[in-house]
Amino acid sequence: MLETLWFCLVALMVATYVVLDGYDLGAGIVHVFVAHSDEERRQVLQSIGPFWDGNEVWLLAGGGTLYFAFPALYAASFSGFYLPLMMVLWLLMLRGISIEFRSHVESPVWRQLWDTVFGGASALLAIFFGAALGNVVRGVPLDASGFFFLPLWTNFGVAGALGILDWYTVTIGVAAFATLTLHGALWVALKTEGPLEERCRRLALSAWWAVAALVVLITALSFAVQPQLSASFAARPWGYVFPAAAVIALVLVRLWTPRRTARSFLASSAFIGAMLVSAAFGLYPYVLPSSLGPQFGLTISNAAAAGYGLRVGLWWFVPGIALAIGYFFFTYRRFAGKVRSAQEGY
Repeated sequence: MLETLWFCLVALMVATYVVLDGYDLGAGIVHVFVAHSDEERRQVLQSIGPFWDGNEVWLLAGGGTLYFAFPALYAASFSGFYLPLMMVLWLLMLRGISIEFRSHVESPVWRQLWDTVFGGASALLAIFFGAALGNVVRGVPLDASGFFFLPLWTNFGVAGALGILDWYTVTIGVAAFATLTLHGALWVALKTEGPLEERCRRLALSAWWAVAALVVLITALSFAVQPQLSASFAARPWGYVFPAAAVIALVLVRLWTPRRTARSFLASSAFIGAMLVSAAFGLYPYVLPSSLGPQFGLTISNAAAAGYGLRVGLWWFVPGIALAIGYFFFTYRRFAGKVRSAQEGY
């Protein structure tokens, strides 16, 4: 019971991180296309300025909870995914540096450099996070020792000598890129006005079609690559409520984007959350499947910490997460509304 509860909590924090940090990653992607002047680029940055670093708290919280609740998974994944994790850390640092450094020198070349770094790092992070999810769904070569190592790529196949990048994980990465582009465009449209808002709205409508097509594709590929998904949904048919919610939310994004940006952004958030919860539901009770056989996979049973530690940790988790939620409610309420001027900051 406790193992299942912590599995749900970790999944919830990961989904929260992707929804929140996803829109500022998306803002980094779309600002290359929608911001036509330095003032508009500063408006895009101001739209995420009070939030972007706070959003990454959920990444730290998720990693810390993973370390506490499922130490075997933490140890295996951080050794097996060492190379891409280092790349993700560098990309996260480059995003932060580019936001803070772009206005330190009054030079168009300097600002263009850091704007390019910001957009490139945001795009690569979206793709890497998608590929990471693809690796978890596909499975990794875990053996009886409980450890594995993956090179960046091998033969781009999903069987045999696996790599982090293959045709399946790259497809998931492209889907993540398109999804966060849509999500970021809706956020910038929500926070800005005038021509910039209208360009973001048009970009969101265009990106929606790519997301819809890719969702159909990756759903079919995921069920073909990972048999556990079919087994989970067959054993617990009530779980189809999660993908159904994702489909409804995606349709609402399309219906609401032309006129109701706030509702459309909330629908986009619900779509991302429902897709991630669907993946977690399909993998349960596995936290990291093995491509070498189901007997080698890490589950909530063999990857979890001792029961006493899980019980004690819950007493610390509840007040800690309540404080984080309170801070986020305050921040988002304090900086609600549209960015009307780019005269200060960034």
